[in-house]
Amino acid sequence: MNDNQVIRIVIIDDHQLFREGVKRILAMEQDFEVVAEGDDGAVAVELVEQYQPDVILMDINMPKINGVEATRELVQKYPEVKVLILSIHDDETYVTHVLKTGAAGYLLKEMDADALIEAVKVVGAGGAYIHPKVTHNLINEYRRLAREDDENDAEIGFKEVEYRKPLHILTRRECEVLQLMTDGHSNRMIGEALYISEKTVKNHVSNILQKMSVNDRTQAVVESIKNGWVKVN
Repeated sequence: MNDNQVIRIVIIDDHQLFREGVKRILAMEQDFEVVAEGDDGAVAVELVEQYQPDVILMDINMPKINGVEATRELVQKYPEVKVLILSIHDDETYVTHVLKTGAAGYLLKEMDADALIEAVKVVGAGGAYIHPKVTHNLINEYRRLAREDDENDAEIGFKEVEYRKPLHILTRRECEVLQLMTDGHSNRMIGEALYISEKTVKNHVSNILQKMSVNDRTQAVVESIKNGWVKVN
């Protein structure tokens, strides 16, 4: 991020109305500045060279050069630039493919304003952000692969791993929040489920990340699954 702590943003999307809607949402934050926009991945590199943004909001489907190809080229040339992919696809194969190119985040276009703002802040600060719905799909895929591993382990005589419970580091309320994160709920949905404010949820999430020594929600969920701390439905 630049010295004055303002996150400079470039939007790349071939739908002008969508770009305008995103700009209006981002304008709600004093620490955001949309410095340029384009309608195809082909102009992304040029805009980065000219404006040196902190975050690029990149549509995945565009007519000439798509977001995946543009992201791969940008990350190779400007590794310090953070790309946040915007997509209508929640299939885990899309997500894993995009993340392999070096994107810092994946956000569904059905997101609300709060999710967009949170994603830009997280990615702009050097973290990773994956839409909660997408996280849920990734977890299901992880669970499938884990079952295959368990079956293979059973065939060769491996013993079942004895898992610890998270109460040795987390409070009961934090355990509840962690489970709801695993279920793919956003902060707002968690607050509604537990009858607490969204701000309180954010505080719980921050405490969970700190206690688990992870950088973002996705890492927290993956580690929790590995340790058997949560149920995956």
